Amino acid sequence: MNSNAFRMPARMPARRFAVTAAATVLAAGPAALAGAGPAQATEDHGRASAVVLRTGLDVSLLNKSVNVPLTVSLNDVQAPRSAEKTALTAKLDGVDGGQPFTVLAAEVARSSAKVSAKKAEGSVHLAHAKVHVPGLPLLSLIEIEQVSAKAVCAAGEKPVATANPLGAVTVLGKKTTVTAGGPTEVKVPGVGEVRLDLASTRTTSRTAAATALQLKVSINPLKLNVAEVEGTVTLAEATCEAPAAPASAEPVEPATEVKPQGAPVEEANLAQTGGSPATPYVAAGAVALLAAGGGAVVLARRKRG
Repeated sequence: MNSNAFRMPARMPARRFAVTAAATVLAAGPAALAGAGPAQATEDHGRASAVVLRTGLDVSLLNKSVNVPLTVSLNDVQAPRSAEKTALTAKLDGVDGGQPFTVLAAEVARSSAKVSAKKAEGSVHLAHAKVHVPGLPLLSLIEIEQVSAKAVCAAGEKPVATANPLGAVTVLGKKTTVTAGGPTEVKVPGVGEVRLDLASTRTTSRTAAATALQLKVSINPLKLNVAEVEGTVTLAEATCEAPAAPASAEPVEPATEVKPQGAPVEEANLAQTGGSPATPYVAAGAVALLAAGGGAVVLARRKRG
């Protein structure tokens, strides 16, 4: 009797361990069988850009004996990193007799590119600006009162592009009415000709682009071949690409199907008795508890005998 009294407490930890393990399986059963969910993909925050002035001109000096490419960008900003620039002049060295040559002068010249997880946006604003090209030191290629361009791309929404030239436009000294219906051509005898495209916008399912003014230039003052200029000039251009729309969360199904022992339980009975999809796990846990408890009792009775 004393021997049994001494041995019984030694078996108690094993019994408690069996009960604890069964309770742990019961509590963690649905979660453990469901498995881990998929890793969340890294979101694409999109892109945006903006530029006040961009030139792509071929300048030929002294009867094409010297060719100088005139490639200038003013306030050209790119994002994913949000950026903003407000420079008011763009100069090029060594074109006008070796002296600094001012391509653009303006009272307001601002470009901005911003991105976030939900939206990408590029915008440009230009006011009271004059553009010059070599060979015409006293005559502006174009003078504008105000132009702006904006491109907005929000995740999951249709991109929007707008371009607005406001006020008068003067080309080679001539006031010009520019319309959005098509290109406008300005010809000045003894100077050259300029073709203007107004308010060009383009959109796709995720991108947008807006250009306030684009000029195709052909200049040869008095046909002297002193400075012949050919190419394009772009004023106020903004672009964007929308961030990727967040993926919708999908329910995760159990990796394996676990069937409880015994007779199947009908769904109608579950609804009537307040059962849930976790019922099979509760039943399995209860069976484990009963098995552990029963084994401990049998072991105890054997020791007492």
